[in-house]
Amino acid sequence: MSTESPPGEPTDVGVTARPRRRARTLSAPLAPPRLTAEPTGHATPTSWTVARAAGVSQSTVSRALRGDPRVREETRRRVDEAALRLGYVPNSLAAGLVRRSTRTVAVIVSDLTNPFFPSLLTPIYDELQLLGYRVVLLTERTDIPTGQETLRRLLDRSIDGVLVTTATLGSRFAVELQQRRLPMVLLNRYIDGLDVDRVTSDNHGGAVIGGRHLLDLGHRRIAVVRGPANTSTSRDRLAGLTEALAEAGLSLDPALVREGTFSHQNGYQHTRELLRLPDPPTAIVCGNDVVAFGAIDAALSLGVRVPDDVSILGYDDIPMAAWEVFQLSTLRQPIGDMARAAVRMLAERIEGADEIGPGREQVFATSLVRRATVDRPPVRVR
Repeated sequence: MSTESPPGEPTDVGVTARPRRRARTLSAPLAPPRLTAEPTGHATPTSWTVARAAGVSQSTVSRALRGDPRVREETRRRVDEAALRLGYVPNSLAAGLVRRSTRTVAVIVSDLTNPFFPSLLTPIYDELQLLGYRVVLLTERTDIPTGQETLRRLLDRSIDGVLVTTATLGSRFAVELQQRRLPMVLLNRYIDGLDVDRVTSDNHGGAVIGGRHLLDLGHRRIAVVRGPANTSTSRDRLAGLTEALAEAGLSLDPALVREGTFSHQNGYQHTRELLRLPDPPTAIVCGNDVVAFGAIDAALSLGVRVPDDVSILGYDDIPMAAWEVFQLSTLRQPIGDMARAAVRMLAERIEGADEIGPGREQVFATSLVRRATVDRPPVRVR
């Protein structure tokens, strides 16, 4: 009998972010209203400077000046007064000509067949549209030679900024973009030592939560089917699980660790290997939900019951995880919130790069979602 909470409910165990560098507050106290424009001896005002003056977000400025009915009247008044005071005119064409801006952002992903990326791209696209940006989608990989060709094509275009979702730890792609001083935000992954804006979830803390949950249920023989070692997500999730095991006086058995891509095939192939061991694991922690789907299929192909014979835990909580056919227990990162935050951060960088300063970081907490693929370990007769 399952010991878990009602399906789909996240546990109240979110992890507090450990920021690399606190993001600077992008708002300032509201200045006294002045209904005449200030002298024009300063830099051309932007929506970012209006947002700072009005004490609101840049997206709120865009909504207010377009007459969006979702904006409260008092907020609209503050934005209008700030725009007038600064001499800001929301004419995207004129502003583009002055700043040589195209209002175009490139979004780089690696594999659109992976269901994670559509879950990420939808809120990215919606938020960019809301802010008045066009989107160029690039699906090239950045860790192989064709990635450098993508870089050359990207730099040849009129692009205001780049949102990178595929950065690898040793990739030169993001490094070269930074050297070219092109506004950029790393989303979902990061590169050690690279001073650029980034938005992630607490991958390490999320894996600690997952590891503790399995240990609390009685699991001791825990396997890992991870993603590529050259990504921050895979590295941090493995480190978090290792930490949880160490807290219980245990270590991760190297014979139970498998590495591959963040794909169904990886999960399927490696899970079949693990379940055929003389002493198979009682739980498998997967690099992401797609890997976990492959693990479930592998168990089914071998006649191994989930979760009666083996528990399977994912990471991401993409929409498919809640499908009745999977009912996957997983670790939820707020994908939509992360995407929207990254877009706003990039827009702020494009509009006010000289005023923002060093790279900022925003880390979102994770939570455990208990569904039907994790339970207590089976009792094995030796």
